[in-house]
Amino acid sequence: MNTEERRGTDAADTDTDAEFVRFWQERRLCFLSTQRVDGTPHLVPVGVTYDHATRTARVITGGATAKARNVRRAERPVVAVSQVDGRNWSTLEGVATVRDDAEAVRDAEARYAARYRQPRANPERVVIEIAVRRFLGTVRPLAPSRDGAPGGLEG
Repeated sequence: MNTEERRGTDAADTDTDAEFVRFWQERRLCFLSTQRVDGTPHLVPVGVTYDHATRTARVITGGATAKARNVRRAERPVVAVSQVDGRNWSTLEGVATVRDDAEAVRDAEARYAARYRQPRANPERVVIEIAVRRFLGTVRPLAPSRDGAPGGLEG
């Protein structure tokens, strides 16, 4: 189904969103892009989980990693996570925050275990939570992005 065919709001929309959610549930290596202090991109492989109901993506990491430091330091930490499978790809963009409270970390670890595997123990673990505002790619939902742009029309 091409982009022009996906602009409506009929039963096919639900199928498209289901396809998008499945794409973010299947086990795939992803990439996280943050911004270094000098403005250059910091791109690293990560495991990402995504909750479509809340439009929240999560990355677990150590609290002292460059990605966590980049998010903490930024005035407005806009980040992106992406994944690819052959010709299909999806990018989620949004504003990130670093959370270190035990409940948020446990929740993120459980989500990670469901998509990938049980993460190794790490007492310094934090979770980077991304409030997704924009969807790009060949696999994306039709519901509007948080910025008002239709999710199915970005890319």
